[in-house]
Amino acid sequence: MEGLPPRSSDTEPTVSQSEALPSGYSTREPGINFAEAVADNGYLWWYVDAISDDGRQAITMIIFVGSVFSPYYARARRKAVTAAENHCAFNTILYGPGGKKRWSMTERGSARLKRRADSYALGPSRIDWDGESFLARVNERCTPFAQRMQGTIRITPSTLTAHSLQLDEDARHHWNPIAPIARVDVDLPSLGTAWSGDGYLDSNRGTEPLADGFSGWDWTRARLSNGDCAVRYEARHGARKPHRLALRFKKDGSIASEETRDAAALPRTGIWRVHRRMPGAEARPTRLQTLEDTPFYARSLIKTEFGGETGTGIHESLSMERFEQRWVQTLLPFRMPRRT
Repeated sequence: MEGLPPRSSDTEPTVSQSEALPSGYSTREPGINFAEAVADNGYLWWYVDAISDDGRQAITMIIFVGSVFSPYYARARRKAVTAAENHCAFNTILYGPGGKKRWSMTERGSARLKRRADSYALGPSRIDWDGESFLARVNERCTPFAQRMQGTIRITPSTLTAHSLQLDEDARHHWNPIAPIARVDVDLPSLGTAWSGDGYLDSNRGTEPLADGFSGWDWTRARLSNGDCAVRYEARHGARKPHRLALRFKKDGSIASEETRDAAALPRTGIWRVHRRMPGAEARPTRLQTLEDTPFYARSLIKTEFGGETGTGIHESLSMERFEQRWVQTLLPFRMPRRT
């Protein structure tokens, strides 16, 4: 793609030599290829989050080819090998002051999907790369009151990285921190919402269902007081040893490993009692505000220490063991309608 922001280097990404990067580290083309091939039964998603500059609002946006949390995709896979493109979603969730939340998580089939290297369109919503930023145009009905969610979310990376990290021993699941440091501008006039804040953009891809590779994970990304981005990952694979990552990114896209530590238990969520763990915990969080409390997933705002620096960011806990329970999947269509 032309007009990319500066890479971390003219040749290879800058890597700190203070500690070797984890096994399974590799590089790929920087940025996003929205037309990337996706294996049957597999998945590809792009994830964006941001916290407003005043700390009172947040947003997450997840764009799927092969929606890993779709009860429809799970049901189809139980019957036969299934094309990921027939289970796509353009999910947008807003978290406002006082716990006010609005979300749009409609799934659509391949007939409503158009993908090119620099654009992804699903039904009435789309995202495009314009040479400097990613511009998402959202046009959906949102819950809980079927309001129109219409407007734009612009993601402007400080740089686009080429980092790719393996999340499992069999190299079937990979994570790409595309733009760990970004600015995000939210403008949704239909909801009276407009703000800017620090954001983050990454991608995950896999050649098999997520539940085949993981029993669950905990993940955190935080913007540090010195401007860096810290990421902590603990992916669990049943009886296997957890796969842990402790990484730091600078605005130029350079990456460095930090000491990996055992995860520390955090309080469970209030409604669904989801287990939360802080990967690589160094101190007790001074803020833990639950944004999302579902039967198998929790998202929270967190403030704690990373490599000696204070950071504020997003924390998530995922239980694929819970997601695989049929009673959980029976509940999900109320939050995730499907429109073919």
